Amino acid sequence: MTGVQATGGTGLRGPGRPERRWFALGVIAAAQLMTALDATIVNIALPSAQRALGFSDAQRQWVVTAYTVCFAGLLLFGGRVADTIGRRRAFQIGLAGFGLASLAAGLAPTLLVLAVGRALQGAFAALIAPTVLSLLAVTFTEQRERTRAFAIYGAVASSGAATGLLLGGVITDYLDWRWCLFVNVAIAGAVLAAGRVVLPAPPRSGSAGLDASSAVLVTGGLAAVVFGCGQAAVHGWTQPLVLGAVIGGVAMVGVFGLRQSRITDPLLPLRILADRGRAGAYLGTATAVVGAFGMFLTLTYHLQVVLHYSPVRAGLGVLPMTLANALSGYQLGNRLMPHLPSRILIAGGLLVAAAGLGLMTRLTPHSGYLAIILPAEVLIGVGMGALFPPAFQLAIRGVTQRDAGVASAVINAATQVGGSIGTAILNTLAVGATTTYLATHTPTATRYETALVHGYATATTWATGLLAVMAVLVYLLIPAPRPAQRGRTNPH
Repeated sequence: MTGVQATGGTGLRGPGRPERRWFALGVIAAAQLMTALDATIVNIALPSAQRALGFSDAQRQWVVTAYTVCFAGLLLFGGRVADTIGRRRAFQIGLAGFGLASLAAGLAPTLLVLAVGRALQGAFAALIAPTVLSLLAVTFTEQRERTRAFAIYGAVASSGAATGLLLGGVITDYLDWRWCLFVNVAIAGAVLAAGRVVLPAPPRSGSAGLDASSAVLVTGGLAAVVFGCGQAAVHGWTQPLVLGAVIGGVAMVGVFGLRQSRITDPLLPLRILADRGRAGAYLGTATAVVGAFGMFLTLTYHLQVVLHYSPVRAGLGVLPMTLANALSGYQLGNRLMPHLPSRILIAGGLLVAAAGLGLMTRLTPHSGYLAIILPAEVLIGVGMGALFPPAFQLAIRGVTQRDAGVASAVINAATQVGGSIGTAILNTLAVGATTTYLATHTPTATRYETALVHGYATATTWATGLLAVMAVLVYLLIPAPRPAQRGRTNPH
């Protein structure tokens, strides 16, 4: 559905213009970079946005999860839309919509408008994401050029988080937090204009219905679960509103799954999830992102609110985790895949990341950056870098050409689901622990900062336990490689 499909030609208007292919690569990579950095650029600006709009600690997670929920829930539907109306047209619509949504979010006078704008950003990102790889494939059909193009694309995509952290800090410090959103308007406009000239126009590849009902069910279900987890920070986990939202959301996702098993052309063919190795890859990836997004959120506030770092310094302070992730992915994940089974790399990566989170549980208001935060970031980055390459490879290994696109889309959706639900739950745990601490301790001059750090440590403790438990589960779920396959690249 959203798979990479090669064609017999260059995909451009005339094979005699090879330089246009590289311009097309620049357009495609810029669009991918825009959607990737948007997941982190707002994180650094979040304390400034909270002060400006006056929303509570319990509500702050919506600035992050509104984007990730819609991105995750609509990603498969976005691929179907791209198949139906054409990938070039879908790419252009996605860019235009993303730019307008960014403008609306940047102008937001309230948290509600900001969250709606972020949700629209996620929806249009879900339309952009399934088109970029297929456009790349039809643009570069010669094997050597294609390999080079995908390497450049991968480097740009993996740098999105780091770019977002740095750019968010600089913009917030020297301009205003709203410009973290306005910058997307300029990027989207420039990419849209350039894309009209250099992008190929591959033929439509799908004629099935769009199945909007399935998209509504899964997106609404995820949103309800995240809403319930967020409300628990204010009302507690046992209140009817919280229980109703969580149970209702889970039920909607269950109905979505039931519908996929009964319709002839589902958004998510359940055979994709039937393979134990693939299911383990999805589970491991989503769990790792829970720790990563929770770490980004708590560190952003700890560095700026407790340690009083400027936004730029906070962005630089979180950067080592992203750099360790990128270096580990290339030096460990890719290099060890031919020699170790995927389940060892994925489970081991989760355990290393859990060790980094465990260090963060020792934070105090007076903890130094070099003593705890930096080594914790490095461990988390190394762990995630070790697990992501084998998890992504395992997620699409053995699937047919028909299912390659949806298998790839599902693992991307898994990262967004992990980020959405993980951020909501960990933020709720942190806020709840902070509130309890304030209510049970004698007021002092530093009580609020101590309470904040206690909340962060509590949330991180839960995240540490989750990653450790899931490491064991993933190891048991992914089958061991068959004896004949030892000594070379293992499928599991």
